Amino acid sequence: MIDTLKTWHELAHSGNADGLDDLLADNAVFHSPVVHTPQEGKAITKAYLAAAFGVLNNDHFEYLREIVDGNTAVLEFRTELDGTVINGVDMIEWDETGRIRDFKVMVRPLKAINKVHEMMAAMLEANKRR
Repeated sequence: MIDTLKTWHELAHSGNADGLDDLLADNAVFHSPVVHTPQEGKAITKAYLAAAFGVLNNDHFEYLREIVDGNTAVLEFRTELDGTVINGVDMIEWDETGRIRDFKVMVRPLKAINKVHEMMAAMLEANKRR
């Protein structure tokens, strides 16, 4: 069984998007703070998380606290993009094997959401061309 949170922290810290292949369930769902509909499937979830690694995980990124209950966790984070301080949470749920089946990101304030939207769209587009 996968140690979900330990593995998640290692991947997030290193920015290793390839490691997501083993951590995500085939039926994983990603909930973006800016896209209305859930993004369903391992490939699209990986694409969003890989883009987030490239956009959010910079020298300012840090997890501030973690609340765990069974197979769910809420991880509060803080980072900064172009002078905009971003505060958010990752809400993660995993299955009995430890693979992530649901990943929801919430971000505040509005200025931060707009900045994340702009930069994530550019990163997703750049990653599609690779």
